[in-house]
Amino acid sequence: MRKSINIWSFPPGMDLEGKLKLAKAAGFEGIELELAAEGPVSLTSSDADLAAVASMARDIGVTISSLASGLFWGSPGSSDDPAVRGQAKAIGEKMLTSAAALGTDAILLIPGCCGMLWEANTCPTVPYDVAYQRALELVRSLVPTAEGCQVGICIENVWNMLFLSPLEMARAIDEVNSPFVSAYFDVGNVVKFGYPEHWIKILGKRIKRVHFKDYRRDGGFPEGFVDLLAGDVNWPVVMAAFREIGYDGWIAPEMLPPYTHCPEQIVYNTSASVDAILRM
Repeated sequence: MRKSINIWSFPPGMDLEGKLKLAKAAGFEGIELELAAEGPVSLTSSDADLAAVASMARDIGVTISSLASGLFWGSPGSSDDPAVRGQAKAIGEKMLTSAAALGTDAILLIPGCCGMLWEANTCPTVPYDVAYQRALELVRSLVPTAEGCQVGICIENVWNMLFLSPLEMARAIDEVNSPFVSAYFDVGNVVKFGYPEHWIKILGKRIKRVHFKDYRRDGGFPEGFVDLLAGDVNWPVVMAAFREIGYDGWIAPEMLPPYTHCPEQIVYNTSASVDAILRM
């Protein structure tokens, strides 16, 4: 497996160059960047802007492993408002073209939600069957752009009250039926509701990217998310499941919440924990 880290794991306020250098110093081969409303990789970034980011990463010696975004929480593809659904499509298309310009072949997509456990006002409740169909409509609408960019759409299992079982996630991917649509499996996100090793075996070859997180079942959000090896993930069993399906792609820890003091230390600690997990 190839060792990356999600950009949200870094100290708040650190610039992109600092994050890339810290990732490299801590022993990470790659980094998962973020498409944001503003910043070095944003909705308004030009091809030249993205080429500069890609060049910076290459010079530092870090591969851009994938592209994520938090913008879908404010513009869910499952919204009752057609204008908001249009915004979700525009964000997805910008992610795909940006990923291609950055030299990576995968984006993390959150195609919709029935609700949000921690901030209901941002993502109003939508009936489950309606959210499911609208989410798949968004994914299907993005497939032509994905094909043109040669960038995969990886749907993540998140706390969006949608795709709540591995059987349903597998069904959704199979319904779209495109080689450019797969799963972005987050180990920690299912611990409150199930067992990650079950998801891994059921999703199988549909998994194209992986997030490493750990979670304590008696916790909430975000307090239940803890350092790798400090939660209830059965890592030896999880790693056995990954090996059983033959997964050898990128893994990216996504760490939250940040440390109160010496926040850069979480990156070093996480790197050491990932090494220990990969040896299991």
